[in-house]
Amino acid sequence: MQYYNNILETIGNTPLIKLNKVIDDIQSLVLAKVETFNPGHSIKDRMAVKMVEDAEKSGRIKPGGTIIECTSGNTGMGLALTACVKGYKCIFTTSDKQSKEKIDMLKALGAEVIVCPTNVEPSDPRSYYSVAEKLSKEIPNSFWCNQYDNLSNTQAHYESTGPEIWNQTDGKITHLVVGVGTGGTISGTAKYLKEKNPSIKVWGIDTYGSVFKKYKETGIFDEKEIYPYITEGIGEDILPKNVNFELIDLFEKVSDKEGAIVARRLAREEGLLLGYSAGSAMAGLLQLKSKLSKEDVVVIIFHDHGSRYIGKIFNDEWMRQRGFLQTELLVSDLIKQKADKSFYSVSANESIRNVLSIMKTHDISQLPLLENDQIIGTISESIVLNYIIENPLNNPEKQARAIMSDPMPMVSLQTPLSTLNKYFSEKIPGVITKDQLGNFHVLTKYDIIRAL
Repeated sequence: MQYYNNILETIGNTPLIKLNKVIDDIQSLVLAKVETFNPGHSIKDRMAVKMVEDAEKSGRIKPGGTIIECTSGNTGMGLALTACVKGYKCIFTTSDKQSKEKIDMLKALGAEVIVCPTNVEPSDPRSYYSVAEKLSKEIPNSFWCNQYDNLSNTQAHYESTGPEIWNQTDGKITHLVVGVGTGGTISGTAKYLKEKNPSIKVWGIDTYGSVFKKYKETGIFDEKEIYPYITEGIGEDILPKNVNFELIDLFEKVSDKEGAIVARRLAREEGLLLGYSAGSAMAGLLQLKSKLSKEDVVVIIFHDHGSRYIGKIFNDEWMRQRGFLQTELLVSDLIKQKADKSFYSVSANESIRNVLSIMKTHDISQLPLLENDQIIGTISESIVLNYIIENPLNNPEKQARAIMSDPMPMVSLQTPLSTLNKYFSEKIPGVITKDQLGNFHVLTKYDIIRAL
């Protein structure tokens, strides 16, 4: 028989999944290390068990004791699972910006949750750091995990996440992309991978309102960098001991809005329902795509599951209230939704007969006419039909330029659909736009109808 002795034995060995659509025009192989396959649906399961087991070995917690931790939710989930199996009590402190779903799930596993204010200094006695530390001093046989400074956090990923990625990519990984919070994931994984291949680039994803990026670039802890932000799971107003800045080649900041929008793209385009930090990590990679080549193999770690954020980034009203939700489709959205992105055009010197044949072959009703690589006019199915009906005895080898209409209007990728519709008329069957790679696209009324 094949079975596990308890839920903790199912932690790790999560899959690498190739990303196909949300990567936009990135030519590299981009692989997602999807940590939602852990039993607690996040990567924090790995270090939660490690911190408790190391504490048991050192005698810092004994049977029947209490696990205490300040957590944004995911570490708490891993610790709660560990406590269930090992027979410990749990008390978690968390900040008031965390989603209700996270808090309710911790309570469902038997944990006590104390919600503390976000917008206070870490040293403030009301902060979730200070409250956790205070409780650990007051409660006998308790262990404050302190994931920020407990190096068992880093060691867990050195022992598991790093080796898994190395083996799953056959050692071909060139870039590691990770959202940085406590720093254990990126530091432990990077340490292992760089020992195997020092040329591997490690990119940390930060958020606006966090100190990491400036500290890495200047060595200065600038309190002016600290201000409230909405993104969960990444960024800090302290420098945790688990963040090894020497192992991280660069930091990239991502806004709250971009993280939320890209998390929704991951769900809709890749079928991956993931958390806020996954959207931020993916958005950060998209911002850094100019640094990648076709030969690169990129691994991006997705920390947790989207079920924790159903009331937030996956809630349209929550997104609208913060100005994150685009209420109207743009030309760029139409292009993404087109199954066939081919651009067909013909020379203005082409015969009407051949133009009609091309239209039938590709099932299109209009074509731009080119002369010296410039668009000089348009020929449509209706124009050809009218010509044939009105001139049944005329030569079908006549050049298309003889019956062409004006060129279709050029529009930008950011043109809203409400504006786009105003371009169309009986004489204007479509519009033309150019994407970020310089490729042309024809958009018609049918494209709008299909999108809506």
